[in-house]
Amino acid sequence: MIYPKRQLILTCAAAILAGCALHFLYQWMPNAVTALFSPVNESLWEHIKLVFWPYLGAALFLNQGRPGGIRPWLLVLPLLCALTLALGWVYNVMLGGEAMWVDIAIYVLVMVLGFWLPPRFSGPFKGAKWLLPVLVTVLLAGLIAWFTLYPPKGLLFRDLATVGAWLPLPC
Repeated sequence: MIYPKRQLILTCAAAILAGCALHFLYQWMPNAVTALFSPVNESLWEHIKLVFWPYLGAALFLNQGRPGGIRPWLLVLPLLCALTLALGWVYNVMLGGEAMWVDIAIYVLVMVLGFWLPPRFSGPFKGAKWLLPVLVTVLLAGLIAWFTLYPPKGLLFRDLATVGAWLPLPC
């Protein structure tokens, strides 16, 4: 798929800014609806909402009138969420990092990667195997909702701002 560079850059910037705004949405208007779209605490899991929802919205916007065009974007979306979790885990948990600028840099780099990858795929995107990214995206949205309402125990879901995340290194 071909996308105008300017459109990709502007949409990427808008998605990044939307994610930044979503970070504070729950603090501004705490309720069950905003909790589904905005982190309710500083856990690693809650922060995938900052990637998932703005990226999904941007993908839908960019692919209006492009049948099958959203499929590569939906293929990349779960990978971006997994990358966000992995990089957040390494930096915040394994390395004990607490610098906000690093978290922001990780977020921006993941989002930029998300807008760079899908246009690199070539079509046509047909067949049952392209239904899998749609199903994984729906499953991920369901997990986001479920874990927002019923967060399990574990460091991935723990509010790192209140308890810290540093794992002691074995000597």
